[in-house]
Parts: sequence; C-alpha cells; structure tokens
Amino acid sequence: MKILIAQPVHEGGILQLRKDIENNEDVDLVIYPEGYICDEILLEDTCKLARLHNTMIITSYKKDFKDRALIIDKDGNKILERWKTPAEFKCELYEPLVVETNKLCIGYLLCMEILKGYRDLEKANRKIDFIVHPIGVGMFSNEQFNLWINEAKRIAKKYNTMIIGTSHADGSYRNCGISIPISYCIDKSGEEIYISKSDTRTRIIDLNTKTIIERG
Repeated sequence: MKILIAQPVHEGGILQLRKDIENNEDVDLVIYPEGYICDEILLEDTCKLARLHNTMIITSYKKDFKDRALIIDKDGNKILERWKTPAEFKCELYEPLVVETNKLCIGYLLCMEILKGYRDLEKANRKIDFIVHPIGVGMFSNEQFNLWINEAKRIAKKYNTMIIGTSHADGSYRNCGISIPISYCIDKSGEEIYISKSDTRTRIIDLNTKTIIERG
C-alpha cells in the first residue's frame, strides 16, 4: 500500500489535492491536514475525486465553521465522519475512532485529539493497522512539537500500530504568528520512519517496504 502525505497551504478549493492525486495514480491513500476542505460543496467534489481516481482520502472538513473528521473510501463514500472532540481533557474522544475498509482497520485522531489517544483508543477494542492524524496548522513552539511527537510514539507502542500525521504548510494556531509545519510517520515499535520539522515536502511511503519518496 502506498500513502501520499501532503502539507498543502490553505486554499478555497481542492486544487492541490486534485493535482496530488492526478500526478500520483499509483497511490492508494492520500492524507491531507485538518480543515483542508473548507465547505460541504467542496466535500462532495472531494468524494467525486476519490471515486474518479479510485483513491482513498483522509482529511477533515469545515461545517458551520467547526471541524469534522473525514475518511472517504475509493468509491467516494464517507465511511468515517464525526465532530472533533472538545479540547477539555476529561472529555473522552468522540466515536467512531476506527473504520474497517479493504481488510484494514484504520484509526483516526484529529489534531489535538492526539493528547487523548493513549488513554481513549482502547474504546476501539480491536487491532488497528495504522492511525492517521490530520493536524490543522504547524506547532506554536518546539515544546509542542516534541510533546506531540512523543505522544505519537507512546500511542504507537501501546497499540502496536503505525501512526502518520501531517499539518498545513501555512497558518498558525489562533493566528499567533508562530508555525512549525509538522509531518511524521512512526512505526509500531515507536521508532521514527521519518519526522519532518519545517520541511513541507510531500512524501510517499510504501507500507510494505517502509521506503519513502520525497517530492517538491
């Protein structure tokens, strides 16, 4: 299985997503950041794109200015869709946390949900093949960068599964003006396959060989 992991800039359409899929027809799955799809009209266009190119898409979209988790299968069906969990730590992760498709069990954590994954993914009660972690914008400090990477490693080891995350290349948390774009892939032992910090190149990873191709 080949997965394209992108760090696009924010846009009012899906031109970057369309280009990535059209230029990489051998890719099975494309991962884009939280909130890349900015409205429900573009959501329907994205479903058509997945169906046209027989490519799974994992990202999130905006509805009523709030973020919703999203996994679209190769037939253009929304097979995982839910609201983002509130940030309060006592609030448990919203479900579904996993989806089964093409003999795979895929886990999903949306941005700050990474901080609850170690505790709450037990609710899934099944073996997860890999977890996808769409992130809205880059980290606002090196401390946050290290915290989120360490959480990903803890989750990978606890649940014996790979975890993949990516953010937009632009924007900052609450417009604070500080952004460290992030992209990473951690294997099931908690070891890094790659960790990208302020390097916004697109990457394609082959899950069978764990080889990485960098683009751009």
